[in-house]
Amino acid sequence: MPRGKVVAHRLEEERAVIVTAIRDTDVLPLPPGADDEATAIVRALYTDGITAKKGAFSRELAEGMREDIEAAFEEARSRPGGAVGRGPKRWYVEIHPEQLRAFVEIVDHPWFRKVCESVLGPDYQIVEVGFDIPFAGAVNQPWHRDFPMPETTRREGRLTSLAFNLTAVDTEEDMGPFEIAPGTQWDWSEAFGHEMFPPKPLYPRYQERAVRKYPKMGDISARSALTIHRGTKNESQKSRPVLVIGVDAPGAGNAEHHDLAVTKGYWAQLPQSVRDHLVCPIVDELTPITQKHSIEGLVMGEAE
Repeated sequence: MPRGKVVAHRLEEERAVIVTAIRDTDVLPLPPGADDEATAIVRALYTDGITAKKGAFSRELAEGMREDIEAAFEEARSRPGGAVGRGPKRWYVEIHPEQLRAFVEIVDHPWFRKVCESVLGPDYQIVEVGFDIPFAGAVNQPWHRDFPMPETTRREGRLTSLAFNLTAVDTEEDMGPFEIAPGTQWDWSEAFGHEMFPPKPLYPRYQERAVRKYPKMGDISARSALTIHRGTKNESQKSRPVLVIGVDAPGAGNAEHHDLAVTKGYWAQLPQSVRDHLVCPIVDELTPITQKHSIEGLVMGEAE
């Protein structure tokens, strides 16, 4: 699989130094026999760092997803460690697959599978299921990526994980839309806080590239979680729940940061095409997940 040429460039912006890996995008890491759709997917994720499929699912599926998210959030908030703050009035909760009635339909969708196979290879692994909810009063998050850049990505310019997002509502301008800075998945600097948060002198770089996203119910996106992004201020009186599904290439190692599990009965009902990509314990009874994403809360501020 060709990886293309990777060149490190040093950029100086307001006395901060950032190193960004620039790929030769004419030589993409395409899977054998890639068709036009696969090529477009890989190109988008290696250049902009995000791609999407409009109307992949029905609005009914999205409505059911919202009901499941609301139920899971109520349960999570009833116990210590069930939800973690990602800034004022903004929460993240990780759940088990069977808490989401549409889980199989989502991860077995042809576009979902094609994105995973094209970027992460045929043996991709589903390692995370969760959701973010910014409520009324949520503020702009600091620019960030979701975890430190892996050495493989930094050395070789190769993506080893993806995050899929599905909105449970139609996103409007005043609801604090997701904002992303295309092409910044390769940015790296020793000045990044916790290896995730660019220092404020670098903010102009992300602000001038920023693109706001307004997905509708039924849409799905895939992005590199390394691409610098943030949630924006929710000026409405509505919440904006978004499902998150994290997927790894073999050996990426993100599964150790999550506690995904399925019961034996649920596992027995799964199609083989889904079982092949779930690397998690099979248990008699599910244990509610205690959230591990503490760094975001420390940097972004308390949720309440």
